[in-house]
Amino acid sequence: MRIAFLTGAGMSAESGVPTFRDALTGLWARYDPEQLATEAAFRRDPALCWGWYRWRAALVRRALPHAGHLGIAALANSGHAVSVVTQNVDDLHERAGSTGVIHLHGSLFASRCLDCGHRVSPDPILADLPPGDAGARETPPPCPACGGPFRPGVVWFGEALPEAAWTAAGDVLDRCGLLVVVGTSGLVHPAASLPMRARRRGVRVVEINPVESAVSTFADEHLRMPASAGIQSLLDRLR
Repeated sequence: MRIAFLTGAGMSAESGVPTFRDALTGLWARYDPEQLATEAAFRRDPALCWGWYRWRAALVRRALPHAGHLGIAALANSGHAVSVVTQNVDDLHERAGSTGVIHLHGSLFASRCLDCGHRVSPDPILADLPPGDAGARETPPPCPACGGPFRPGVVWFGEALPEAAWTAAGDVLDRCGLLVVVGTSGLVHPAASLPMRARRRGVRVVEINPVESAVSTFADEHLRMPASAGIQSLLDRLR
């Protein structure tokens, strides 16, 4: 069976990764998310934005995949054709063993020049933070190609999704025989349109979410539990 997983913030939350808005605590509590996640905001105050994303990248790197991530990876090794499409910008699926993960909203760990798109290795966003640094302002490094500032490789408000990722996600949804939607509100477009795209083909949609979401209105089955427990329950049946 071709099984597609569409995962959102609720998938990573069990690993201790706060959602975007939940992460605006401590030094960042006084900022609106859009002050940290638009190109205009970055150009206005690059040290503020780069410092926050550097702190967030360090936080995510300390997180570990949970049983749900590991279960999806294990399912792919049990005879099923498994694809993962995620709205998350972390690498927890990959660290659990999943391959070919489609990141609709980019990657927190793949920075690039804001002006020319140039990338360098090692990636500067992965450099160790100074001891005790809880997200201080930090001037982004200059691009060696054009001198522009480096920015995180995530999709900001007002930006289009990566075309290749969007096309690949659509292909997955058009070929799957079962869609499992995990921990997403179903409100962030255009990713929110993907579950209905599969549903219109008559594909069975299973939602794993402890609370109701926009997906709940048309899902065939609801597992009202956290991601790890819901995925384990589903795997027990599929096996």
